[in-house]
Amino acid sequence: MKNYNFLFFILLGISLTNCGNTKKGENSIFTFDNSNYKQHYVAGDALSLGILNPNSKEIDSIIYYVNDKKVGTKKGNAKLDFKLNNLKLGYQYLKALVYFGGDNSEATARIEIVSNVTPKLLNYKIINTFPHDTASFTEGFEFHNDTLCESTGLKGKSYFRKYDYKTGKIFKQINLDSMYFGEGITFINGKLFQLTWQEKTGFIYDAKTMKLEKTFTYDKDIEGWGMTNDGKYIYQTDKTEKIWKMDPETQKMIDYINVYSGDSKIKAINELEWINGKIYTNVWTKDAIAVVNPTTGAVEGILNMSGLRKFMKDITQDDVLNGIAYNPKTKTIFVTGKNWSKMFEITVSE
Repeated sequence: MKNYNFLFFILLGISLTNCGNTKKGENSIFTFDNSNYKQHYVAGDALSLGILNPNSKEIDSIIYYVNDKKVGTKKGNAKLDFKLNNLKLGYQYLKALVYFGGDNSEATARIEIVSNVTPKLLNYKIINTFPHDTASFTEGFEFHNDTLCESTGLKGKSYFRKYDYKTGKIFKQINLDSMYFGEGITFINGKLFQLTWQEKTGFIYDAKTMKLEKTFTYDKDIEGWGMTNDGKYIYQTDKTEKIWKMDPETQKMIDYINVYSGDSKIKAINELEWINGKIYTNVWTKDAIAVVNPTTGAVEGILNMSGLRKFMKDITQDDVLNGIAYNPKTKTIFVTGKNWSKMFEITVSE
């Protein structure tokens, strides 16, 4: 991991997790025995679940839970060995329900599971360069039927646009009401989904006619950032380390992953693109793209895109990288940024 520390901090802007890895129960009767707990765990590690009994209560039994799921029962004050498999990266919440003398009490704690994957430093090659509208505050970027589509932000300037990326000719544009700050987009099941930033509102359009069919409200108290899909489910970001999984039929969040690079959370992940079974994501304000395993949340690759800036003398540091669109026809990736004057068609390799 040492060879990548510089990249992690400079490119991905990692916020290190809190060194404290456990949380004591609120009651004083029993607490988890965390004397041998580690700061971080990885998948496959074993954890010994047990409680301290400072008042020497006569314990009848203990039911142990991990993330509110029962994992085992022990008679008396016996410990339970638990293997950390099939759990999300991030904090795991432990609970012991202790029965004693006709009464019961809870003890709680938490541990953190981090990634055991060392991300690969990926290379890119510029295949083509095309003009990009500098008035476009890019939020969403996606190909649909060989046509490049883009959504933009800022209130009063937010729109969705289909256009010819070679010439800039606009085929269709839908302007959002000035009360909305546009965000990510994705096409799935013949529909176009579009997010807004802090308005907690999403739009569903017919993909062919671009007629608005439905407005929906987020079912979680989150912001709307980036969007992509795997052909069945939608994935979206909310400015944190989370990538939410949405059912497009109900617009309900059914799951999420936490994005980690090594033992650090990657926060402010933004625009998303599903490419060959992986999620490519911008990291807000960083000239970097992280390649994320959509099942575990582990960062498996890093693309340092800072070299693109030398091709544009008319942008500032505030004009950040934001926009990843995969063209399945050419098997190339298009990248751009907010108010950038260019977009770049690239290929990626190790």
